[in-house]
Amino acid sequence: MTEGGTSVRSICIVAPLPTNRRALANSPPTRYTVETMKKTEEKTPKAVLYSNIKTTKLPDSEIEIIGEISADKLAPFRKEALEYIGKNAEIDGFRKGKIPEKMLVTKVGEMAVLEEMAEIAISKMYPDLLVEHKIDAIGRPEIALTKIAVGSDLSFKIKTAVMPEVTLPDYKKIADKENAKPVEKVTVTEKEIEAVIMEIRQSRVDHTGHDHAKMSKEDHDKAVETSLPVFDDAFVKTVGDFKDVADFKAKVTENIQKDKEHKANEKKRIEIAEAVIKETKADLPKVIVEAELDKMEAQFNDDITRMGIKAEDYMKHLKKTREEMRAEWRGDALKRATLQIVLHKIAETEKITADPERAEKEIKAVLEHYPDADLNRVRNYVESMLVNEKVFDLLVGKK
Repeated sequence: MTEGGTSVRSICIVAPLPTNRRALANSPPTRYTVETMKKTEEKTPKAVLYSNIKTTKLPDSEIEIIGEISADKLAPFRKEALEYIGKNAEIDGFRKGKIPEKMLVTKVGEMAVLEEMAEIAISKMYPDLLVEHKIDAIGRPEIALTKIAVGSDLSFKIKTAVMPEVTLPDYKKIADKENAKPVEKVTVTEKEIEAVIMEIRQSRVDHTGHDHAKMSKEDHDKAVETSLPVFDDAFVKTVGDFKDVADFKAKVTENIQKDKEHKANEKKRIEIAEAVIKETKADLPKVIVEAELDKMEAQFNDDITRMGIKAEDYMKHLKKTREEMRAEWRGDALKRATLQIVLHKIAETEKITADPERAEKEIKAVLEHYPDADLNRVRNYVESMLVNEKVFDLLVGKK
């Protein structure tokens, strides 16, 4: 039985391990490091469940783990397994979760109970196994029960991707070279200010009397132009907290300036990142690249849906299949995946960590917006984001 197993500001490769093997196999790609596990060690059993562990390195930054769980160490999980099965089983005359054990076992079979026991045991021993054998695992492990029988020791085989061996170039030298390149001075033109003003005026046009069904685009544009509100002190006060036209223009100029500076900073980050990636040597696990493709596909679907179009209809219009789209994205996905690994490796080399106080503040903010979010996932996401920010600050020369 086997189960399957960029914006530079949105990179996160750390996520908590699910609580059981079923979730383990179906969860999003994760990275479960020794440091991460220390934060959840109170949930990790102290007794060692496994024995006779052997590990074998495989191609593409994967590792195979084989081992055993003795029958006596597997036995305590029977109660939990029965409780889980009982919550989902249905027998006439009994409520879910209230079925007598003997009747439940008769219905589902002893082997189903044993397999559930194995799933629970493996999910609980997996973190300990990774820590003891210093396995830096990533992604969904593929788990197979190679020997399972009532009263016998359980044998299992796990295949998982691991953090690849990475040879970083002299990233500081590369960053210095990129930072030394001439930077275009950021300025705000009168034309840009007028464009903002026109956009706001157009948004305030009263379309009463405009027959959009019969009017041509040219006629509609002329109608809008003749209906534009006068841009004066009274008008800007209806837009926001502005004293007069001069105050409005000053604040618009400031906002455009900040936006341009932000974009210039993002552009510099991308240039540095791509230059470092180009010189980096890493044998990436397939799971990381596939995860990036999944993110890109999800973003594509969201963008299309917001436009009121079904993704499948849009792809039909393009005369492309999902597989063809993913094939086109693969190059960018590889680049984004490599960037994840590079950022992690630089942070590790430079001993960069997230500021605890800021992390807690950000975690609180996320949970306020998403109260049902898993705390560990939020924590890992936030800490990863903050660490990435620090890495980029290092590369662009910020103190």
